[in-house]
Amino acid sequence: MAIFSNLSERLNHIFSKLTKRGKLTELEIKEAMREVRIALLEADVNYMVAKKFINDVSEKALGEDVMKSLTPGQMVIKIVRDELVKLMSSTDQKLQLSHNPSIIMMCGLQGAGKTTMCGKLGAYLKKSGKKPLLVACDIYRPAAINQLQVVGKQANCEVFERGTQNPVKTAKQAIDHAKKQGFDVVIIDTAGRLHINEELMNELKEIKKEVKPQEILLVVDAMTGQDAVTISESFNNDLDISGVILTKLDGDTRGGAALSIKAITGKPIKFSGVGEKIGDIEPFYPDRIAGRILDMGDVLSLIEKAQEAVTEEEAKKLEAKFRENSFTFEDYLVQMENLKKMGGINDILKMLPGASSKLKGVVIDEKQLQVNKAIIQSMTIEERRNPEIIKASRRKRIADGSGTSIQQVNQLLKQFEQSKEMMKQLKNNKRGGLRGMFGM
Repeated sequence: MAIFSNLSERLNHIFSKLTKRGKLTELEIKEAMREVRIALLEADVNYMVAKKFINDVSEKALGEDVMKSLTPGQMVIKIVRDELVKLMSSTDQKLQLSHNPSIIMMCGLQGAGKTTMCGKLGAYLKKSGKKPLLVACDIYRPAAINQLQVVGKQANCEVFERGTQNPVKTAKQAIDHAKKQGFDVVIIDTAGRLHINEELMNELKEIKKEVKPQEILLVVDAMTGQDAVTISESFNNDLDISGVILTKLDGDTRGGAALSIKAITGKPIKFSGVGEKIGDIEPFYPDRIAGRILDMGDVLSLIEKAQEAVTEEEAKKLEAKFRENSFTFEDYLVQMENLKKMGGINDILKMLPGASSKLKGVVIDEKQLQVNKAIIQSMTIEERRNPEIIKASRRKRIADGSGTSIQQVNQLLKQFEQSKEMMKQLKNNKRGGLRGMFGM
């Protein structure tokens, strides 16, 4: 399921009609803006946010520069993109971590994924060179402390807990512990409730007053749409939050919460959860999100994922193999693992410009990768390194050994040759071959 897929599909349909025309009339632009407004409302964008957005875009789109342009449709799309970025952007988009230790107070309702997000944020900060301490201050929900310990272990982060004693006392003791043990970030997992009530807010206010956090991050479920916006507004009114973390953004096809929260609360979305694994957390980049919504792709995120999966040294070796035409099935296996690290083929395709419209309805069966892996593992080392020796009798043996058919083996061999041809072309890439593609 693609992020914002419903909204993206609607907007691309609207703008494709504009770009097919030459000059645009005022009536045509107004009609397109009316359709965009309906698309935003259907995507569960707040009514007042959608109304202001359309007014801002219309004012610029009906300007003289657009009306007299040779490519007015493209200019309208650029205006929409710029206004989307503006709608979600803030000067304090990044975490404020200037203190030692910097204190991050996590809050939210039960079920939003707050405790899990504490672990994800810890893992993210650890990867960027920080030493985070997770603090268990949810003493009411059964197994909340144990859950934080589990995600803390996954994130390789220490967890500070003092059982069910007063959470304010635990938070203060945790900060003293952090100072003595050299932790430079303290992430406090606070209690949630099934709904907002005075008891919950009073406890959170007390913790805030005592520990004076640099960041108060509200964790909300993107899939709840306008409820997420309402919850954000309530917490902000009571606690003056510094930002929001949207969980389950990978499952939200509409996008209403992501497009409304900053406009309603004045506070930025700082991170998004995009999967279930401990590493499935991303900084929220408004320009990249706008690119995804308008099917312009998200090449920067793709490059970052590639850099995480493939070291520069590995990229150099791989490029050399393509140049020498010595790419083997052993290398193919390595690349399959790298794709897995990057999130899989379908996730990668979503980040390519124009992919949503060109590949509409196309879902690549990633189980096929496992079938291919089984086939390769049934080959001898000699066959993996010299696929040209795999003739009829060898193909039957490989098929039997991998529990597949000869046709599937033939298909993989054909794909392999096609991949080699395609990747060989990268040596002529103007940005420097394979490393250029990965931004290295």
